[in-house]
Amino acid sequence: MPQEIEIEFKQLLTRAAYDRLLEQFTGVQPFHQVNHYFETDDMALRRKHAALRIREKGSTWELTLKQPHEEGLLETNQPIGENSFEAAKIKGILPEGETTAQLRHFLGGMPALVYLGSLETTRREMEISEGMLVLDHSFYAGTEDYELEFECRSAEKGKAYFQSLLADLELEWNEPPNKIQRFYQAVYENKENN
Repeated sequence: MPQEIEIEFKQLLTRAAYDRLLEQFTGVQPFHQVNHYFETDDMALRRKHAALRIREKGSTWELTLKQPHEEGLLETNQPIGENSFEAAKIKGILPEGETTAQLRHFLGGMPALVYLGSLETTRREMEISEGMLVLDHSFYAGTEDYELEFECRSAEKGKAYFQSLLADLELEWNEPPNKIQRFYQAVYENKENN
């Protein structure tokens, strides 16, 4: 399905809390993925609270545009090949398809794109009746972090479940920026402050 509404809740974790949660993911096989982030020359995506990435998992690549939606984020996805990934990374050229068409519609034309860099994650996913729990350990720009995500279909029910889950885990909810925002802060804002 090329488009879907993403509703998720997040919590950054300490290493100790992450290790504690790992025990609940016993038997869940971790996998590795790399998010490669792109932006326009004038930061139009960031200004519009949107993000463009190519996710690399094993030998597959998926181009995704995330843009604001009244209930979460609208994700437009398109599988691409390794050659298309390389063309995007080196030349800022995207292959035609659902995501490219949505990007053109969203920005009012096809922008020049620049490659920002990558964020690598070791991920564990666990399906539960309320949705999906995701435990991430990510590396980017000399930074390492740990995150619990909960993906669901209903914002209202999902928020209530997530708050209850955090209370059970004795964690206080402090909703973090999403991965691309944390990546951007680590790469760009920290440089500007030094």
